Amino acid sequence: MKTLRARISGRVQGVWYRGWTVETARRLGLEGWVRNRADGSVEALFHGPDSSVEAMIELCRRGPPAARVDRIECEASPPPEGGGFQQRPTA
Repeated sequence: MKTLRARISGRVQGVWYRGWTVETARRLGLEGWVRNRADGSVEALFHGPDSSVEAMIELCRRGPPAARVDRIECEASPPPEGGGFQQRPTA
């Protein structure tokens, strides 16, 4: 199992990026969360089988059709508390 915290930068707010992330992560069977950041980026925590987490990061590089992803920064993180995948309020 792998847990990564990702910071996604570019045109990622106001383009349904968080909703797309929730749907995609749930489809891959991942646990974690996603939220907008006050600086205009999106932050997410993905937890699950290594291959599913890696697939999610690759999918995040494209995002939904209206998004433009310029950069993704990832770091290892402790697993999330609780189950499922949620959309959190802006931080």
